[in-house]
Amino acid sequence: MISHGKDIKIFTGTSNPALAAEICKCMGTKLGEAEVKTFADGEASVSLYETVRGSDVFLINSTCKPVNNSLMELLVMIDACKRASAGRITAVIPYFGYARQDRKAKSRDPISAKLVANMLTAAGADRVLTMDLHADQIQGFFDIPVDNLRGNPVFVDYYAKKFGEHCEDMVVVSPDVGSVSRARIFAQKLHMGLAIVDKRRQKANQCEVMNVIGDVAGKDCILFDDMVDTAGSLCNAAKAVVEVGGAKSVYACASHGLLSGPAIDRINDSVITEVALLNTVPVEFGAGSDKIKYLSVAPMFAEAIERIYQEISIAKLFN
Repeated sequence: MISHGKDIKIFTGTSNPALAAEICKCMGTKLGEAEVKTFADGEASVSLYETVRGSDVFLINSTCKPVNNSLMELLVMIDACKRASAGRITAVIPYFGYARQDRKAKSRDPISAKLVANMLTAAGADRVLTMDLHADQIQGFFDIPVDNLRGNPVFVDYYAKKFGEHCEDMVVVSPDVGSVSRARIFAQKLHMGLAIVDKRRQKANQCEVMNVIGDVAGKDCILFDDMVDTAGSLCNAAKAVVEVGGAKSVYACASHGLLSGPAIDRINDSVITEVALLNTVPVEFGAGSDKIKYLSVAPMFAEAIERIYQEISIAKLFN
């Protein structure tokens, strides 16, 4: 017996409708009829054109740029469904914005990730489904269930097919010390070695020195991170792996391709052969670079939604 929702209803905001449509296609269903628009003064407005009473509602909206608009759309959609007597409301957030503000880095800093968690809960969300949170502890900011899917199974499958047995001669590189944990898990699954780019400033007003910890000389490397924003760290790490470490070639992958500001130009001018990204944010963000390849997470989210509705474990999606 299903404890929540008599049927599944899926709606999307304006941040990534292509992914929402692909998820529905994988599930063999259609997007719910709704209109999400913006008034002249910038206010978000939502109109639902079908009943959600007693339904298990899944609202898909990445909180990517314009971040505040996308977040407000999601909150308004949640409120609309709550007031329309939805049986259960799940906020499906493929990319969770504000996740980098997860602690007080200095005095009087906000913890914006916690604020966003509070807002989603107060709006009426019953659970959250997301992917590759920048910091795992953000799950603890919520007082409702959070399912944090992993993108690395998608990358593992892609590179296993791309390089085959050659994988064991390759090295996964963490672009900074903070990403070592996720890079290690990725490397273990592909039976690759692991290296780390250590970035430090020896003295004030001196340029940063890049050291490569691990043997990458003459090897093909994969830089693995959770997001690419302005691509500065990624491209500098790739340069260090080649110039300091002596790597033969560098590939890169990340779950979220925000690609802000000079990111596209930096990637085009870098030593990176290919950047593989997931479509958690619109693929249009990567327009302008032939080096960028997108992999779809729609099948994974579709299966997760079906499993949540059926009240069965989603643990297999992490393998």
